[in-house]
Amino acid sequence: MIRGIDHIGVTVPDMEQATNFFKEAFAAKVIYDNLSAEDEPKSGKQVEKNLGLKPGTKEMRIRMLAVGNSANIELFQFANVAQQQPVIASDYGLQHVAFYVDDIDKATERFTDAGGKLLSKPNDLSSSAESGSGNQFVYGQAPWGMLIEMISYPAGINYPADSQAKRWTPPK
Repeated sequence: MIRGIDHIGVTVPDMEQATNFFKEAFAAKVIYDNLSAEDEPKSGKQVEKNLGLKPGTKEMRIRMLAVGNSANIELFQFANVAQQQPVIASDYGLQHVAFYVDDIDKATERFTDAGGKLLSKPNDLSSSAESGSGNQFVYGQAPWGMLIEMISYPAGINYPADSQAKRWTPPK
C-alpha cells in the first residue's frame, strides 16, 4: 500500500551552494550523502539505465536533506552532460516544490537572504477552497532557477461536501 511521498529529487549545478540555500531558506538539515565529494563519480551503462541519463553523464554528488516534517529532498549533481534550464510552471512534468510556512513574510525574507529571487509579493489564496484570513502564497526561484512556492493557510481549507480526501499539511 502506498504511504505517501518519500522524497523529491532535485538536480543542482553546485551541491554546496544548493545545500546552503536550503539550509538558510528552509532550515534544511543534511541527512547523509549517497555520493560524496570524496567518492569516485559514477558513470557507465548501468547508471545511465537506472536513471535514464544521456550517454556519458557522470553522477558527481548525491545528498539527502530533511526539511521540517515533510518529504525529504534528494540533491543530485551531474557532469559531462549538456543541461537545460529549469522548467517553468507551463512545462510538462514536475515544475515546482511548495513549502508550508507559518509566517510568509519571515519565510520570504529568509528566502531572499539565502539568495532566492521572489517572482512577486505574497498573494492571497483566492479559490473558494483555499481563501481565508492570512491564507497566502508566493513563488520564487532558487539561485539556480528552480521554481519554489511558499504557502500558508492558517485559516484552514474550506473542503467541499464531495471532497474525497483532506489536504496533507505538515503538523506544527
